[in-house]
Amino acid sequence: MRFVRPVVVGLLGLLLVSCALIREPGGRYYADDGPPGGPGPDPSSVPNPVPRVEERSAIGNAPYTALGTRYYPVASAKGYQVRGLASWYGKMFHGRHTSSGEVYDMYAMTAAHRTLPLPTYVKVKVLDTGQEIIVRVNDRGPFIGGRIIDLSFMAAKKLGIVARGTAKVEVTAITPADSSAVRSKSPVNRIFLQAGRFRLPGNAETLQRRLIAAGLRSTEVIEARINKTLYYRVRVGPVREVSAIDGQVEKIRYLTGVTPRVERK
Repeated sequence: MRFVRPVVVGLLGLLLVSCALIREPGGRYYADDGPPGGPGPDPSSVPNPVPRVEERSAIGNAPYTALGTRYYPVASAKGYQVRGLASWYGKMFHGRHTSSGEVYDMYAMTAAHRTLPLPTYVKVKVLDTGQEIIVRVNDRGPFIGGRIIDLSFMAAKKLGIVARGTAKVEVTAITPADSSAVRSKSPVNRIFLQAGRFRLPGNAETLQRRLIAAGLRSTEVIEARINKTLYYRVRVGPVREVSAIDGQVEKIRYLTGVTPRVERK
């Protein structure tokens, strides 16, 4: 069998979007992706995540475009249950950022979905074997081949579908509590984006001026002492609208070449 090169789609031009592996007769895994070189952890030693109430990710929940299609993430996963194809992604993406800003760990029980809130917990059941797992959705994708969910390597291994590449599954959202309770604990108007950190105040002020000129007027320079060293941090915020976060992250990345760090205050 042969796996065709996964399609890498930049969410807002900066965050890695997961991509499905396509299985075709008579070949091999595509060289850049597939399973790890070694055996990795024993799947029996990796438990299912325990669903819990979490704040929505500061980035990755706004509308976005991938491969020419516009997607609109939903505000709640309550009642979601869909059947379709599951695929998985592995070593090519290991250690890179997901759409939520978290780092992808192919040995963790995670997954990618096009529109469910980030994060969301879902149960994935393989229809022809009855095997079930729970995964935490923290990434966007898959965008090819009609798949409905992209599983981490470990999740696919626990389901027994690594060699198959894809499988028909039923995906059911698990909502431990109403999302409004999460939002009330941490208002979105206290989100800041750290655009840079410098030893010299002049460098921080230069970046501040560039950000303001680019339309990010709520920008400040603050002092921070880390391991007895004084730094000058440039941060944007507070960001008051969820829909504005991804756009401001992209603007900062474009100006600095670095994805800003999301802070909650």
